Amino acid sequence: MPEFRGQLRPVGRIGIVVSAYHERITGRLLEGAVQCCREAQIAGEDVDIVWVGGAFELGVAAAALARSGRYAALVALGVVVRGETPHFDFVAGETTRALGRVATNVGLPVGFGLLTVDTMAQAVERAGGAAGNKGHEAAEAAIRAADVISQVGHR
Repeated sequence: MPEFRGQLRPVGRIGIVVSAYHERITGRLLEGAVQCCREAQIAGEDVDIVWVGGAFELGVAAAALARSGRYAALVALGVVVRGETPHFDFVAGETTRALGRVATNVGLPVGFGLLTVDTMAQAVERAGGAAGNKGHEAAEAAIRAADVISQVGHR
């Protein structure tokens, strides 16, 4: 039976897709994800970072990386802040669906690091503040899932 807890283990190449929109926040999420990769003893040259314009583009970029066959796991990092229009709902929902489709259609773990918040203060708290670093958490989830997949021999 695969081990689901315990120390992180290197799993191979990791692709990190990061939204440039709200870069002050996504940069912190990226720092957390990269730190997690280091903790898993994944070499720096085995971590590819791809920047996209905004959260909505995370899905298509993740799909392209997944189809390349080069990665053991992906991590998607972005921020969507609720505003006064339905834009938040559309972007957050469609981005979530797109990333989920990448994971299930390709069978590749995608760490979900898309912050959906009401305020920038909430985003700051989740990007290394009191609520931790969700970029680190997303990378850890993806790495652990990739490890499980490798242990059961399915990919």
